[in-house]
Amino acid sequence: MVEAAITDVTARIRARSQPSREKYLGRIEAMRRSGPHRGALGCANLAHSFAACAGHEKRVLRTGAAANLAIVTAYNDMLSAHQPYERFPAIIRKAANEAGGVAQVAGGVPAICDGITQGRAGMELSLFSRDVIAMSAAIALSHDMFDAAVFLGVCDKIVPGLVIAAQAFGHLPAVFIPAGPMPSGLPNQKKAKLRQLHAEGKASREDLLDAEAAAYHSPGTCTFYGTANSNQMLMEAMGLHLPGSSFVNPNTPLRDALTAAAAQRALALTALGNDYTPVASILDERAFVNGIVALLATAGSTNHVIHLIAMARAGGIILTLDDFADLSKTVPLLARIYPNGTADVNHFAAAGGTGFLIHSLLGAGLLHPGAKTVAGCTLEFYAQEPYLDGGKLAFRAAPSASLDESVLRPAANPFSRDGGLKVLDGNLGRAVIKISAVAPERRKVRARARIFHAQEEVEAAFGAGELDCDLVAVVRFQGAKAIGMPELHKLTPVLASVMARGHQVALVTDGRMSGASGKVAAAIHVTPEALDRGPIARLQDGDIIALDADAGTLTVELSPETLQNRPPAACDLDAHAHGYGRELFQMFRANMSAVELGASICG
Repeated sequence: MVEAAITDVTARIRARSQPSREKYLGRIEAMRRSGPHRGALGCANLAHSFAACAGHEKRVLRTGAAANLAIVTAYNDMLSAHQPYERFPAIIRKAANEAGGVAQVAGGVPAICDGITQGRAGMELSLFSRDVIAMSAAIALSHDMFDAAVFLGVCDKIVPGLVIAAQAFGHLPAVFIPAGPMPSGLPNQKKAKLRQLHAEGKASREDLLDAEAAAYHSPGTCTFYGTANSNQMLMEAMGLHLPGSSFVNPNTPLRDALTAAAAQRALALTALGNDYTPVASILDERAFVNGIVALLATAGSTNHVIHLIAMARAGGIILTLDDFADLSKTVPLLARIYPNGTADVNHFAAAGGTGFLIHSLLGAGLLHPGAKTVAGCTLEFYAQEPYLDGGKLAFRAAPSASLDESVLRPAANPFSRDGGLKVLDGNLGRAVIKISAVAPERRKVRARARIFHAQEEVEAAFGAGELDCDLVAVVRFQGAKAIGMPELHKLTPVLASVMARGHQVALVTDGRMSGASGKVAAAIHVTPEALDRGPIARLQDGDIIALDADAGTLTVELSPETLQNRPPAACDLDAHAHGYGRELFQMFRANMSAVELGASICG
């Protein structure tokens, strides 16, 4: 039986979304009726589409007797998470041929890495890349040649962008195929300690580089539980992965078997067969609630508060910050994965992984068990894990008990009775905070504000010895309309060092911190942003700010009249408008929706 709170939130999402959802489904039905009809293409059109194919593939595509599978890939060999995808098209083509179909790489999408662009100008393009990815994938699918699609993507903005594109072609079945995490390297807590020592001048650059290279050391996703691995958790909980496929390491027989099975599953779901399951029928209100629940239960990336809203709106479903807030009151915290603990995702998988997590959440009535999935069954089947039986892919029940309760727990014995994310409200607007990595005694901070307009200014003040005090660092004009809402990870070691000296410390920003949000209380995604004349733009050095994560409040201790009558601060953003291609994205900055609407130009 589903908990009343889960049912109530789902019902109100469905009610508020009814007009936009009906319009979306009407458009998708019209697309279903009109294509793809490869036989209706002109001869020149069709010949272009299969000119490079093998002989048997040409015959299939000429007759239209079998399905054609689009591969949309984020492969590049600079990023460890996406390098394994180099091999995937060959595996997918072979699997498709064995199933009587054809698979073609329809197109590629860009894959920016926030870990590489941290603190650099390129980070200001990161959030925008999600919508670019959605547009790029739409172009890849626009040839009206395909009966289904598989999407190859892992990292931060890539998967949300691909989901947005998949919903634009919601009449097609869509299966998402992960690449898997790299094996465990240097423990994340040791890496974090070196970062803090380097910020304090107690470790050399060479020491820091050695630590980073030992942590990020091979093909595969980074092993901490940031946005990339939160993406994988979401795709499984929302029914777009095969069960248990999220955290299988790259370049292993099981990974390859899951990739082949995903391709064949996509072909089985087409309108040419008896199990037609378009992605629009999977990504309904239940799927998005299931995704939010899994995110909260695992203390996943705060970026997904933005991404899930944008992903849902692409299918006519309207999510609000209140939905996240209310679900967080009901969903317990069941996982401790770095930065919310010391374990990495490989340890999480070994403790029971997604199969145990879904089993536990289903048992507690916190997921919709009847939600559709690409596996051809409901979410209840996802309390399974894959294995190889004589070299063939098979599934068995996931562990019924956690194999390590320091990493993964049942709903009956959670780490916390509420979820890892909270929404803050107050006279500074609304914000999001990831509380799971913040010690209970650090969740309430009242201190004087210190105003900054760049994370580099914070670093400079720290280096000059100006931050040896209780403070709330306000870093503003970092929003999507201002400079693209970059992630501000350079702040974590600096503010953690101040906190380690015994001071009360918090961060308030209209920028992002993502899944790597650390042990400092950070009110992020503040909305309205400073460039939209939000209250954060009226703050001054010395104002008393109170952040109470437990109560869910964020306030400045000023009278309404004082706050309202202050002129908003100005900020010269010209330096952020050019260089590194930023001049090409003026349209995005000018037309981006507010963060609580998904920070998107796509809807």
